[in-house]
Amino acid sequence: MRTHANAKLTRQGRQLLCDRVLIEGWKVADAAAAAGISERTAYRWLARYRTEGPAGLGDRPSVAHRIRHAITPQRITAIMGLRDLLMTGQQIADALRMPASTVAGILTRHGRGRLPLSPPQGPVQRYERRHPGELIHIDVKKLGVIHRPGHRAHGDRRTRSRGAGWEYVHVAIDDATRLAYVEVLTDERATSTTGFLGRAVDWFSHHGIQVTGVMTDNAPGYYSHLHAATCRHLGIRHIRTRPYRPQTNGKVERFIQTLTRGWAYGQIYRTSTERTLALPRWMSWYNHHRPHGGLGRQTPAHRLQQLLLTNAPGNHT
Repeated sequence: MRTHANAKLTRQGRQLLCDRVLIEGWKVADAAAAAGISERTAYRWLARYRTEGPAGLGDRPSVAHRIRHAITPQRITAIMGLRDLLMTGQQIADALRMPASTVAGILTRHGRGRLPLSPPQGPVQRYERRHPGELIHIDVKKLGVIHRPGHRAHGDRRTRSRGAGWEYVHVAIDDATRLAYVEVLTDERATSTTGFLGRAVDWFSHHGIQVTGVMTDNAPGYYSHLHAATCRHLGIRHIRTRPYRPQTNGKVERFIQTLTRGWAYGQIYRTSTERTLALPRWMSWYNHHRPHGGLGRQTPAHRLQQLLLTNAPGNHT
């Protein structure tokens, strides 16, 4: 062990102390005063030297030789077994009638301080439609209203605009081409979701895409009679995802991450209006200039042109 930084004596100093007393005949008080230690400490080193010889002059760990109420290996095995059942530290403590702090310390020392991520519910099933418009993914992202620059601009988290309200970013993305259409609206009620659906269908039609199917989650706006009637009127098949399975609508979920990082949080805005005005430019960059990893580094616009030529009459393979 390394000598303590504040130790009065090194191993050689302890040996000198013992030699002065046992060989040269110094009094213990004089030898202790010369070494700058107390008589009690000098007697302790002398006792070690007489019992163990030079080996007794080394440093020893300060841990106790015996610990009362030490956790037995069997109890540690039980804790690890309950952790394998994905029980929390508090649940394990309650089951074994142990302090929660003791269980937490044992779990941390064994590298089990955090519960593992739950295993995936079945294998990942990836899909991609062959024809543009065959399936449009639709979802909504809620963003806080900006009344004034926040802490990201001035660094002061004490000045918050509480109760400013929310804006709702409605998103539609084509499964085959990843071409996207986005609007910022004031709510996500049935009238708003239905109006957005109609405008999105018109926008995709302007780009040569005939929408025949849409996929949404189970939000009330998409579950309404008005939305269902609009889908029937437009000749669109409406598919809803399974509850608690956002992976089914993963393309729009991933696009929302890209949208918020690049547009909503990509720069500092003074107001929500300024943020909304920046949206068309960012969307144009996304649709026409940004290479998409899921499309082999093609842009959505380039992928659309490619599929329209491939699916044109007489060009089917």
